[in-house]
Amino acid sequence: MEPTVHDAPEAERYEIREGDRLLGLAAYQRRGERVVFTHTEIDPDAEGSGHGSRLVRAALDDVRRQGGRVVPACSFVRGWIERHPEYGDLVDRDS
Repeated sequence: MEPTVHDAPEAERYEIREGDRLLGLAAYQRRGERVVFTHTEIDPDAEGSGHGSRLVRAALDDVRRQGGRVVPACSFVRGWIERHPEYGDLVDRDS
């Protein structure tokens, strides 16, 4: 089964799941059009599998689709964007 990423707005996070198993999450706070990513966590048993990268990419793609901006307060998200400059335009540099 291929892991999938979805937004769980009631929990203020994006989740990556394999069936019912939560593999990781990217917590956020919405502030108008801004999405402040505050924390990213991957299940220790799933580390090194690329799930963190897949999670962040899907979350950022979703923010882009919605016309939002990103504040990468989380060091994992910030580092991921630095390694993928094609996502740099999403960063809200005024906050």
